[in-house]
Amino acid sequence: MHIIMVKKIKKDGSPCRKCADVLSQLEDSKLLHRIDQIIVADERDPKSAGMLLAKKHSVELAPFFVVEEDGQKARIYTIYFKFVKEILSEKISEEQEIKEIMQQNPDIDFI
Repeated sequence: MHIIMVKKIKKDGSPCRKCADVLSQLEDSKLLHRIDQIIVADERDPKSAGMLLAKKHSVELAPFFVVEEDGQKARIYTIYFKFVKEILSEKISEEQEIKEIMQQNPDIDFI
């Protein structure tokens, strides 16, 4: 299994806040070593490796994770806690997962 994390640099050159938060969570949880590669999607450079990967997989959110396994289609994760639960097999509370989904989708309402 090969895991790629794609983090974003905004058009003004500043790092993506959510990307920094996710990197911090990976470090705090001692999971960063399980990420094989970190690629930058630089909004100032549409040909940056991360921007090309985002385009290839039709991803519009950052950070995101690409999980590649021999002979299988790459799996894309835009929700950090879902990635951690399904790929890294770590326990995540339902509340954490819902909170992240709601933050990424302010137009939906939780019932």
